[in-house]
Amino acid sequence: MSALQTSAALAAKRILIGKPGLDGHDIGAKIIALTLRNAGAEVIYTGLRRSPLQIAQVAVDEGVDAVGLSILSGSHKELVAEVIAQLRELKAHGIKVFVGGTIPAEDQPYLRDLGVAAIFTADMSLDLVVRSLAKSLE
Repeated sequence: MSALQTSAALAAKRILIGKPGLDGHDIGAKIIALTLRNAGAEVIYTGLRRSPLQIAQVAVDEGVDAVGLSILSGSHKELVAEVIAQLRELKAHGIKVFVGGTIPAEDQPYLRDLGVAAIFTADMSLDLVVRSLAKSLE
């Protein structure tokens, strides 16, 4: 997918970036939010230390196409499961969820089984993240 195609694919998309749990490190989340915004997406950033319910409610209220969860604390399995459960409770079945952060390879199948559309780790380039996300939101 070319840069022009990527921008076109993201231009009409609303993406929420959330930091669930108690993790206070949000530089990565802010970099992803800025990168997605520069690629044409409309990005909503919830800020630090949001509960899964808060993130799901903002996603529904804002009518987003996707929720990106930035998790560095090691509690990704529990937090992702809870965000997805809250989205289901709110009847937001069409909202895709992607996860970034410190996600060990052995935990990735579990997250995919929960319904996570994409998983991004710190060793991935920003260009790859944007292209992958654009493709998953087509």
